[in-house]
Amino acid sequence: MDIFQKCYDFTRADEVKAAGLYPYFRPIEENEGPVVHIEGRRFIMAGSNNYLGLTAHPRVREAAKSAIDKYGTGCSGSRYLTGTLDLHNELEQRLAKFLNKEAVLLFSTGYQTALGIVSTLVQRGEYVISDKENHASIMNACITAKGGFAEFKRYLHSDMEDLERVLSKLPENVGKLVVTDGIFSVSGEICNLPEILRISHKYGAKVLVDDAHSTGVIGVGGRGTASYYGLDDETDMIMGTFSKTFASLGGFVAGPERVINYLKHHSPGLIFSASPTPPSVAAALEALNILEEQPELVTQLQNNVKYLRKGFAEHGFNIIENESAIIPVIVGDVEKAFITWRKLFDRGVFVNAFIPPGVPPNMSMMRTSYMSSHKKEHLDEILEIFIQIGNELGYIKS
Repeated sequence: MDIFQKCYDFTRADEVKAAGLYPYFRPIEENEGPVVHIEGRRFIMAGSNNYLGLTAHPRVREAAKSAIDKYGTGCSGSRYLTGTLDLHNELEQRLAKFLNKEAVLLFSTGYQTALGIVSTLVQRGEYVISDKENHASIMNACITAKGGFAEFKRYLHSDMEDLERVLSKLPENVGKLVVTDGIFSVSGEICNLPEILRISHKYGAKVLVDDAHSTGVIGVGGRGTASYYGLDDETDMIMGTFSKTFASLGGFVAGPERVINYLKHHSPGLIFSASPTPPSVAAALEALNILEEQPELVTQLQNNVKYLRKGFAEHGFNIIENESAIIPVIVGDVEKAFITWRKLFDRGVFVNAFIPPGVPPNMSMMRTSYMSSHKKEHLDEILEIFIQIGNELGYIKS
């Protein structure tokens, strides 16, 4: 069979496009944070991970421009060889201090970060254990480690009894790494880190927390999941991304200096990839400066989310309760999800439509997410349009 045949057989996206309901790959023409322009029209953005609204911040923009003037547009090499700038080292040192960890290592993307850590640390005969609803980057990192003859186990989502069941069956004297999202990217739920740490350490496993959706959102001054629970010292490693709160592109891992040093000299994801570009690093560094100087941005983000969460609940929407910047609004089946997305789009609100297999059957949702830079009028407009459409389609509970 021709390996391309499955590509020609895939027509679902074409069918949804033909119906005028296709919600993906919509090009944004202008981005002002809470407001964007698409197809020449104004939209309130209620689907971005730009949690502190810093992608449009003048200081972040200027830092990126200045870095181009000083260093050029790229590094033309890996960190291991010619691709390390003083800018990379500065950001690593600043992040380590911010996160109360001994050392930090930068990667070129968030996806690459998970791959570069897990497949390097977990080797032949060792075990990586993952929550079943972890991000795809973590899952693929675990599969890559398995390809290198590591063992890959999963536990039921946020089920601490199942985590203990899995760990209790593993050999005692082998390396084990438990990996969890800090905030799960679809539901917005915060992991039960206290129990994950207690159970994992009981069985000799280290814990890696992915704070992609946590940094800048929860914890003291936006320091993430470990800080949220007051478990900075107990948490073994933290990884994250620059593509959300830090208004840029790239990723990082924070942990013990000896572990970071090992990754620096053994991780293929680092050694065989071009290093993060100067404007990307400078933008992330300036975003960190702003976060440290203005922790009230995190408070404003939380206030915005609480306001919307309360509004959705009071008007009878089926939402997933959490304390993150993500509010999933459950609409039901796939067709209703596409129709809901289109009606929101037509009325000037941009959200993300999540459908199976990314969510369970009949749990299709509008995954909405918010920024500190949303004003009350933006939030009120989002809610009012949701109410109109919810009444039209009949999924608001009485």
